[in-house]
Amino acid sequence: MYKSAAETSAVLRALAPMVASAMHADVVVCPTFVNLAAAVESARGTNIAIGAQDLFWLKEGAYTGEVSAPMLTAIGCEWVIVGHSERRQYFGETDETVFKKTVAALDAGLKPIVCVGERLEQREAGATTAVLASQFAGGLAPLTSEQFARVVIAYEPVWAIGTGKTATPEIAAEAHAFLREQIREKFGAESAESCRILYGGSVKPDNIKGLMAQAELDGALVGGASLDPVSFAAIVNY
Repeated sequence: MYKSAAETSAVLRALAPMVASAMHADVVVCPTFVNLAAAVESARGTNIAIGAQDLFWLKEGAYTGEVSAPMLTAIGCEWVIVGHSERRQYFGETDETVFKKTVAALDAGLKPIVCVGERLEQREAGATTAVLASQFAGGLAPLTSEQFARVVIAYEPVWAIGTGKTATPEIAAEAHAFLREQIREKFGAESAESCRILYGGSVKPDNIKGLMAQAELDGALVGGASLDPVSFAAIVNY
């Protein structure tokens, strides 16, 4: 929840030339709902795609304050984040609602970035794999193979978000490998190989090298470092 529409446009105008030659990765920026139209306009003609931070699972209705997938596509969104840890922590997001939102996004032609990850007390209790297995089973496993092929997963250890703590590359790789095994068991080896799993949790220009050195990590879900176009471009261009 940062930046006005004007500030969002300024960031995108500054970012665009810095990442214009980045053909090795998809570049997606997900501002708050009220800034999406300005972001889409500012990103027009660039290699930056725009996504939303959340959505509701129904197309319309008496759900004051909610935004549907068709509304997002109508203004030019291509991506949407689903099940971010802050939505789970503060706003009652569950694996069931993550699944419903993911299906709604796919039905509208959006590409969902579905977030999973454990809290600090769960990691300290040795429950990381149990939490990831549960989140995968409830939020992703019910998808068809065709639906799952259009999903990107983001592993975000909640204890490493905004805390300055970053999961070591090895810790991140272990979680990614476990998730890939879950995919393999449910959707097959080809899906496990092709699914992109991003790492999110205090990703910065000074730790992106170590993270991306891990073969299991396919990209990054960047938080605070994305607010500054220079730091975000440094991550994109690594």
